[in-house]
Amino acid sequence: MSSQVYTPGLKRKASTKVRKTRRLPIRGKVLVKKGDNVKADTIVARTFIPGDVHVVNISGLLGIDAWETSEYMVKREGEEVKEEEPIAMIKSFFGLFKRYAFAPASGTVERISDITGQVLIRESQIPLEVDAYIPGKVVETLSNEGATIETPAAFIQGIFGIGGERKGKLMMIAENPNEVLTAKQLESKCNGRILVGGALVTSDALQKAVKVGAKGIVVGGIDDQDLTSFLGYQIGIAITGEEDIPLTLIITEGFGEMGMSEKTFSLLREFDGKYASINGATQIRAGVMRPEIVIPRPELTEKIGDSEEKKKFLEQGLSPGTPIRIIRKPYFGALGVVSKLPIPLQTIETESDVRVLEAELADGKRVIVPRANVEIIEE
Repeated sequence: MSSQVYTPGLKRKASTKVRKTRRLPIRGKVLVKKGDNVKADTIVARTFIPGDVHVVNISGLLGIDAWETSEYMVKREGEEVKEEEPIAMIKSFFGLFKRYAFAPASGTVERISDITGQVLIRESQIPLEVDAYIPGKVVETLSNEGATIETPAAFIQGIFGIGGERKGKLMMIAENPNEVLTAKQLESKCNGRILVGGALVTSDALQKAVKVGAKGIVVGGIDDQDLTSFLGYQIGIAITGEEDIPLTLIITEGFGEMGMSEKTFSLLREFDGKYASINGATQIRAGVMRPEIVIPRPELTEKIGDSEEKKKFLEQGLSPGTPIRIIRKPYFGALGVVSKLPIPLQTIETESDVRVLEAELADGKRVIVPRANVEIIEE
């Protein structure tokens, strides 16, 4: 059982079944049914969020008693109003002078109170829609909530990301996994594309990508100061994905200049020009969530899934030969394979006694790290 102590695996698969459950935050209407084929931008569920409420003090504005409010209203409960439209009026001096109360926003008169002398105006409902995110087949519907979509696809997870869901065609910019992505490489043809770089994306390249209208960037590493400069603030890495930014950034290796894994780079290059869905959302604590790249592969008609041999290999957890990534300093982001699994506990720098493993890194170096500091790479 000691070999099972590891962080959940990082997936990098050329062909697999990807399932995405698309849920509304509040109950609404599901617009698809089981068995439907959907596109990535197909709306699968819709609901409406109640609009903001505005309180208008009619008695104060018109100088009347609260119990007289209904008498001077020119709009009634349930009626629609437009912003700056009169909703109440009082005449004085034989009708020569008029005083009005105006609607502060467009909406509906929800309530007229002769007790408080106030009127409530609620703005129009705000539609909230959830799309399929990936093209595929609806395999399950969730009553009043949403649906689950399944598609055959290539699936790659990153180690860190920012920005939410976006879709577009992949576009290889780097010629090799160790190349730095710079601003001068980006042109107008990058508009609407998900750009694939190599070892690093510069601050200038991020700004240029926004300017040319790129949907996203996938790259090996980024300098943390450039990330802060791009966002305008220092980000915590516990939960991301809700940033108000014009593109999504997915980091596959770690912080600093880090060559993208050759296998990841080759896989992305294989699908250059293909449509992809990406999400930079990252959560590293309870309920691990990783940034992802989903490349639909509708041409795959044969049975998709790991072989029985591969399943057994994954089920046994860490063992000699298992491909891993180190997710803690001082070897953060390093790739390698397990070479040994010592049984005795060892004391580490924090003076804790933990189970460790010996790993051979991609450059041939052998290191000893706690087993909890690595993740299995599922390929």
